[in-house]
Amino acid sequence: MAESTDIQTREIGLQKALTARQLSMIALGGAIGTGLFLGSRFAIGFAGPSVVLSYLIGGMIALLLMAGLAEMTVQHPTSGSFGAYAEHYIGPLAGFLVRYMYWGCIVLAVGTEVTAVGEYMQLWFPGIPPWIWVVLFGGALILVNAMNVKSFGTLEYWFSAIKVFAILAFIVVAGWLVFFSGDQKRGLHNWGAEGGFMPNGLSGMWFAVIVSIFSYLSIEMIAVAAGEAAEPEKAVKKAFKVTAFRLLIFYILTLSLIVSIAPVSEILSGSSPFVTVMQVIGIPFADSVLNFVVIIAALSAMNSQLYISTRMMFSLSRAGEAPKVFGRVGRNGAPLNALLLSTGGIVVATVIYVLNPDQAFTMMFAISMFGALFTWFMIFVTHVAFRRTLAARGEKPKYTVWGSRIGAIVGALLMVAIAASTALTEEFRATLPFGIPCLVIAIVAFLLVQRRRRRAAADLEAADAPTSHGKNRDS
Repeated sequence: MAESTDIQTREIGLQKALTARQLSMIALGGAIGTGLFLGSRFAIGFAGPSVVLSYLIGGMIALLLMAGLAEMTVQHPTSGSFGAYAEHYIGPLAGFLVRYMYWGCIVLAVGTEVTAVGEYMQLWFPGIPPWIWVVLFGGALILVNAMNVKSFGTLEYWFSAIKVFAILAFIVVAGWLVFFSGDQKRGLHNWGAEGGFMPNGLSGMWFAVIVSIFSYLSIEMIAVAAGEAAEPEKAVKKAFKVTAFRLLIFYILTLSLIVSIAPVSEILSGSSPFVTVMQVIGIPFADSVLNFVVIIAALSAMNSQLYISTRMMFSLSRAGEAPKVFGRVGRNGAPLNALLLSTGGIVVATVIYVLNPDQAFTMMFAISMFGALFTWFMIFVTHVAFRRTLAARGEKPKYTVWGSRIGAIVGALLMVAIAASTALTEEFRATLPFGIPCLVIAIVAFLLVQRRRRRAAADLEAADAPTSHGKNRDS
């Protein structure tokens, strides 16, 4: 079991420049993106108006996750985050798998976000191939992430602020239309139209929970970003509370209003339910304004995910589980080599878009899910080990959240159920066939790394042995 102080020491070199306000916005930047603005279309297709329940269940799981993460992050603020915690409280293999599977998931999620941008740009430029936008916007955000972390935090704060303002404005407009406009087409009666509240039954509602987990993915970014926070304990406590409240309000309230404004068939007629709803309402240029916002949302999420995948690869390198070149930082404190490697999702998205543009988003969505589900499962398991270890030592966490111990067990079981459910849906059928072989490859890679370490240690010992023998003989 690695010592937590050793883990924090080996990750020295990153700047401590993020504030609590920036931490919470980074988490919102990742979690309020394609999952809400485009992914919710798939969720509504599965669940109909009961999508509200789906996202409520997903939100409860996210809150359980945040509770456990908050306790562990206040105890050990480091950029290795839950990967480092798994290594410390479970073992080296667990830490290795969590870091690599999460890194791969987020790298692919970056590709999902930039794929969505290509979809959104078709509203304005239908004649331009979407992959061109993937390359252009991808390049721009790589440059942003190559700057120092303070510049990144500032940009992400304003990206997220635009999203938050737009969602609040949407809530106000949609709320007025549903409850005060007197328009008979808008209202809660749409929850029972076209097949009822659960047009595809309980199974449809449950399958939409899978989409909700992807939508909430990146909420765990606060724990990773804590390694670069100026006052990590204070910043983490505040950021977790604020983020949890905002996410539940934004997701549950906005989706409730969307399925109230129009029947499901109309909502599903476009790429983004938000843009479609504005088109249905008929407010001049509102669809274009909101399309701009959802593009900003996707870029913001992509920006946050590039940041987080870069830090996870940095942590892997500093742990000796990735080439040393990825653990180097530039003069501005940014791990540039790790950043370049983490842009792989943009390359994958571009290739898929060129080969199969109609299925690009769905395919990127499905293959990135396994790493997300595995990571959340391991965070819950790590929290169980964290609490047990502290209890065995007679210690108490520096920060505790009520119900977090039982919540971690419930959360782990739910993640297993959700992962198994992906095999039952056409949209996510690629998740397990893609993810399980990746997990096996990661385990083999770990064994090879361990064997290399043992050989290096044996060679070092053998090199030292003659010297020691010679000294004894001379004496």
